Amino acid sequence: MDPVVVPIDGVLDLHTFAPGELNGLMQDYIDACLESDIYDLRIIHGKGSGVMRSRVHAWLEKDVRVHGFEDAPADAGGWGATLVTLKRT
Repeated sequence: MDPVVVPIDGVLDLHTFAPGELNGLMQDYIDACLESDIYDLRIIHGKGSGVMRSRVHAWLEKDVRVHGFEDAPADAGGWGATLVTLKRT
């Protein structure tokens, strides 16, 4: 299987990824965003049962590079997406 190419534009759509890929994907994506001076992100995890949202939030709480995060407003995905602000170093 070919690797999935994810554009580094501050929007990460997790719909095409398995939950087991979350840790490495989030780590790599945030690394790439910081390298590109992107500090405001939108992570689209979907609404579903809320499992992926919970996993994303738990992961973000542990990452020291994250300044803060919140559910997106209704026009940006509502609770199906999370807005993230990264710390500027």
